[in-house]
Amino acid sequence: MLTPDMARERAHDIVSRARAAGADAADAVLGASGSVEVSVRLGALEDVGRSEEEELGLRVFVGRRSASVSTSDLSSEAMDVLVERAVAMAREAPEDKWAGLAPEDRLLTGNIPHLDLHDGDEPSPASLKEAALAAEDAARAVPGVTNSEGGGASASRMAWALATSHGFAGAYQTTSHGIQASVLAGGGDAAMVRDYAYHAARHIADLDAPDAIGRMAGERAVARVDPAKVASGPMPVIFDPRVGSSLIGHLIGAIAGAAIARGTSFLLGKLGEQIFADGITITDDPHRPRGLRSRPFDGEGLSVSPTDIVRDGVLQTWLLESASARQLGLEPTGHAVRGGSGAPGVGTSNTYLAPGKASRDDLFAGVMRGVYVTELIGMGVNGVTGDYSRGAAGFLIENGELTRPVDEFTIAGNLTEMFLNLTAADDLAFRYATNVPTLRIDGMTVAGG
Repeated sequence: MLTPDMARERAHDIVSRARAAGADAADAVLGASGSVEVSVRLGALEDVGRSEEEELGLRVFVGRRSASVSTSDLSSEAMDVLVERAVAMAREAPEDKWAGLAPEDRLLTGNIPHLDLHDGDEPSPASLKEAALAAEDAARAVPGVTNSEGGGASASRMAWALATSHGFAGAYQTTSHGIQASVLAGGGDAAMVRDYAYHAARHIADLDAPDAIGRMAGERAVARVDPAKVASGPMPVIFDPRVGSSLIGHLIGAIAGAAIARGTSFLLGKLGEQIFADGITITDDPHRPRGLRSRPFDGEGLSVSPTDIVRDGVLQTWLLESASARQLGLEPTGHAVRGGSGAPGVGTSNTYLAPGKASRDDLFAGVMRGVYVTELIGMGVNGVTGDYSRGAAGFLIENGELTRPVDEFTIAGNLTEMFLNLTAADDLAFRYATNVPTLRIDGMTVAGG
């Protein structure tokens, strides 16, 4: 697999070729990755997969016209063909007065920050199989588990590079390790239910033990056996952290530059205004050591730094790449992301909602009748109006206590009101790319099956 230095040199080389072929400006991204995945089921090896791939994306500008192309063939001859095709396409493309490279004075200069994203560890398929079996065995050992969808373990490594014609060339490498288990409980007179657990980390030393992951999967599945139906009505909804993070995803989509520039966001015009309850702070931290989405620079070569998206309930910023920033008359915010082809979009890195002052038990204590949501189904969210309606499963809350599992119900509201009525517990843990503590939202509408 390509090293970061090799990836950076190749990205820089194709940008130079594009300029020589007549492009006024160009940038290129190159990603090279390798991975191994092992899956087991019922104590037996089910599959071993290994993959390696390289993809290069080139974007060229001829005046205000641009075109993007990509390839997995990195031979010199293929690069020449790719450059010629891209420049020819750009000359025929429509003009876009907002398109262009990032502002040169905003590019990251000097040394690229070291974020400890690569541990150099390459587990063997045999050790991955051992971890997968341990996770599944622990899950199946939980009393009440009746079947298994399997366990798995994976390891991957990636080098990512970006080069631009106006002076930026950078690269970094990452590793990722993961373990998961998924099992079923119930049967006979009780319907079968499933649940899962997984953990991912940049360094293998940071992974939870396989048996702890498996045990969590088994306990979650058993707790869901014999679900009841919840009666409809307005009530508090408490979100488990593994599903509460989806609320942050809806916020990020609503403050993305493209949505603001098009006028298609329910938060349009809310910059600098209170959109969450007092005390709520949401931060994006690209410099988190070993973070699952940490990065030393963004998809346009801009420097990045921790940013409060919401501070004490007040919306602090849009998320802008260069094109939407120009359209809005603002500066890019360092949130550009790039794939192998097309123009940059926007995205966050390690985003988290800061812990509140109340304990998790405090959030439950005041709920006489409500639901604790552990699974969300479907995507019934309107980014233009903020209307929210999703299928859910979880547990009934009665007199401040979790009682029995419930499923096949819908939770509904409007994100504008939901954000303002949100209360955060103090149990934040960093396990995912987006992390939140337990969250409570009062006044939602629950429709039972």
